[in-house]
Amino acid sequence: MAFAAFATAEAQPQAPKKRSRIALFLLLPGIAYLVLFFLTPLISLVLTSLQAPREFGDIGEFDYAFNWQNYVTVVQQYLPHIARSFGYALAATVLALLFSYPLAYFIGVKARRWPLLQSLMLVLVIAPFFISFLLRTLAWKQILSDESFIITSLKALSLMAPDAHFTGTPFAVIFGLTYNFIPFMTLPLYTTLERLDTRYLEAGSDLYANPFTVFRKITVPLSMPGIVAGTLLTFIPAAGDYVNASRDFLGGPDTQMMGNVIEANFLVLLNYPVAAALSIILMAAILVLVGIYVKRSGTEDLL
Repeated sequence: MAFAAFATAEAQPQAPKKRSRIALFLLLPGIAYLVLFFLTPLISLVLTSLQAPREFGDIGEFDYAFNWQNYVTVVQQYLPHIARSFGYALAATVLALLFSYPLAYFIGVKARRWPLLQSLMLVLVIAPFFISFLLRTLAWKQILSDESFIITSLKALSLMAPDAHFTGTPFAVIFGLTYNFIPFMTLPLYTTLERLDTRYLEAGSDLYANPFTVFRKITVPLSMPGIVAGTLLTFIPAAGDYVNASRDFLGGPDTQMMGNVIEANFLVLLNYPVAAALSIILMAAILVLVGIYVKRSGTEDLL
């Protein structure tokens, strides 16, 4: 009996180890996937950003080195593009939030009593995803071209100068970014507001708070997870966008963003170290800005 009790006591600590091994075994496919498709390309990108031109080599031929001067050159040469990318992305994110919040509030809170209307409006929000991003942007280029009905009407009403253009300007790029990323802002906001307990709003009104105070003190704080998620889903892809700012779409020579410079260096100029260095700078800057934003908003659990 004593030997059996001793054997049982010795066997009990082995159970957590067995469970940990099973958990590790189940995690192995995910870890392998991340190493293969995330960590390995990231290391390759960093090594590429440090390459140096091959002596007596042709265009596009580089050797692995620790050429940190690539980052200095990139910042000095493309600082306006870097600032422009984050400026456009910030403006588009703010505008998308201003447009999306009332829409999401109506769908998630006010339209609860009409399920059919709520479903219809959700379909309308998601509908742009059924059309290619490129086609939507190209359509807006045609709608906002100098010969379009909208622009000619604005010029006829003297709301635009006769020789003014809308496409090829920062306003057109920001407009395109805002339009294309509004669904990414609306859906997280709707998800949060749809779960909002309206009894809190009624309690605020019962305590003689005016509608603006109820919105500022109750609705906004309770919807903060949706705001943070929506702004991140909008700002991050908008900062790296290269379609809207392209000359072939809504942009022009003076509206080029980092994505356009990366595309040009990688596909046209074959300057792979510069393209890789720009990509690393873009990724690092976004990580820092997102970390600060989430920390200040008090929603660290989203990271």
